[in-house]
Amino acid sequence: MTEFGNKGRLMATRRAALTLIGAGAVAASGINLARAATGEDEVLTEAKVLRDPDTPVAGNPGGNITIVEWSDYNCPYCRKLEPELRQVVQDDGKVRLVMKDWPILGPVSVTAARTALAAKFQDKYHQAHDAMMGVSSRLTEPRINELLAAAGVDMDRLKRDLTGRAKDIDAILKRNNEQAEAFGFSGTPSFIVGKYRVPGVLSMAEFEQVIADARKAKMN
Repeated sequence: MTEFGNKGRLMATRRAALTLIGAGAVAASGINLARAATGEDEVLTEAKVLRDPDTPVAGNPGGNITIVEWSDYNCPYCRKLEPELRQVVQDDGKVRLVMKDWPILGPVSVTAARTALAAKFQDKYHQAHDAMMGVSSRLTEPRINELLAAAGVDMDRLKRDLTGRAKDIDAILKRNNEQAEAFGFSGTPSFIVGKYRVPGVLSMAEFEQVIADARKAKMN
């Protein structure tokens, strides 16, 4: 996990450290209302966390388990985990993956997240996401533009949407940040898997087990 202000520190969270979210966050009936650190905004409703229509979704849109991922394009652990998580989602076939951009690692991370979300307006979010997650070096603004152009994103349209849809994009990022803070996450990647809060990196086998546990918990 990449934490605020500490780029080099890795926190590997294993199953023993998973948190089953209880009262005030996730219950058998779904995600209940909870308040952000400010105490002003109700940010953890099921609709806002799991069903935000402006948040990109991968995997099976009708899946019986939802994984919500908060990630940063400059987070090396997000990049390392990406192919393994996608493989788990593909192999399972019944997982809905909600992708929340959470740019916490500086201005270039914000630019990358805003750019990916702008690409969504031309149905190229996933191409932009995969292009930026698929590199091993730290992103720069010129590199972002190069990667997206190579991925087939219309760069002229992208520039227009970055300007014309700026309020919409910034509102998505604000919601993502408020939710991550309300869940108590301190870095990327962070996840909700069904009823489980997973603040860190899991292996493929551990993700498979958490998904199985989440399905069992959903039935109780």
